[in-house]
Amino acid sequence: MVRYLLMIAAAAGLGAQTLQWREGRVHGRDAWVLENGRMRIAILPGGGHLAEIRLTTGDPWKDINPMRVPHYPTIDPHRYDPAQHDARYGADPHRWLSSGYMGHLLCFPIYGPPSAEEARAGLGNHGEAPVVEWRRIKIEKEDDALTLWYGADLPKTQFRVERAVTLRAGQRQVRVREWVENLAAWDRPFQWMQHATFGPPFVEPGKTVLDASATRGRVAEGDPATRSLRPGVEFSWPYGVDWEGKPADVRVMQARPRAGTYAALRLDPQRKEQFFTLFHPAYRVLIGYVFPAEGNPWLADWQENGSNRFKPWDGKVVARGLEFGNSPFAEGLKKAVLRGSLFGAPAYGWIGARERISNEFTVFLEEIPKGFRGVAGARTEGGVVRMSGRP
Repeated sequence: MVRYLLMIAAAAGLGAQTLQWREGRVHGRDAWVLENGRMRIAILPGGGHLAEIRLTTGDPWKDINPMRVPHYPTIDPHRYDPAQHDARYGADPHRWLSSGYMGHLLCFPIYGPPSAEEARAGLGNHGEAPVVEWRRIKIEKEDDALTLWYGADLPKTQFRVERAVTLRAGQRQVRVREWVENLAAWDRPFQWMQHATFGPPFVEPGKTVLDASATRGRVAEGDPATRSLRPGVEFSWPYGVDWEGKPADVRVMQARPRAGTYAALRLDPQRKEQFFTLFHPAYRVLIGYVFPAEGNPWLADWQENGSNRFKPWDGKVVARGLEFGNSPFAEGLKKAVLRGSLFGAPAYGWIGARERISNEFTVFLEEIPKGFRGVAGARTEGGVVRMSGRP
């Protein structure tokens, strides 16, 4: 029988006095920080990113921040000077995003590059949500929980986004509820993807391991010279094909240097909740996400190992992004609409005039032993994440 590991729930009177929030700085950026004595989450007003999600045990092998932190100085997107950036790196529509994000970002209302017309109108990669300034709406304090409400208006695309981030006493998990509102008087398509980006030292080629409720996948097209998996190949999770045509375990981050890959993974349509987890064998902590199957048929596994495809990264970035939501490929909204679907699942969503819709996810951390083999499954039960390990 598979043993279940239970995320620690708040006991009566336990840890309520440790719940706290503050405004501070994280990796040189303004941040809102929530803590409960067991874990900490830091959120950036600039872009709304979840920049830090970590344990606070005092053990450096457990307290590592798995989220990606750029190796170069970042800038708040709302203070961004395009002229200065373009003079250094060129007029790349990826420039706003790649200069300012860390950790988990929201891709909305497009996922991937803008069209040529959108780029000329001032839209960048992954939409408007990750490059505007988000405002704090309120802090809700309960006996056993803190909730940060924050949001942003997207003036170019006429949307509004809002989040409620809840941290409870005694737990090692964070619940994030999210709403998007169409401010326009017409129905329209959209892409809505959560882009959880992880970085060194937690991410290491040939080491970091992904588990997920995936069933099958397709690798994106591209130049084989810069790919670590064979472009365009369909596969059954977790057995893929590497760039040489040899079998590859796609759970493990691919080790080919100066390369990267992107695989669209169809999540199990039989499940009510989906999950993914990530761990590095050298560290004693695992991070995972659980989210509803409805509205989230896709998980993308994006890997970057110094391929020099994006500026201002200059071939120095190592990262693994796990991106879940309603689109299989980071190809932009027009191409997603033209694609229509993949593996029987839609490639985009639709929102009505003035409509407000919601989504949510739970991020959890778990201490793991040496020799940990991976995760067989994860789900929420009574608001608490339960995780089963591989035998």
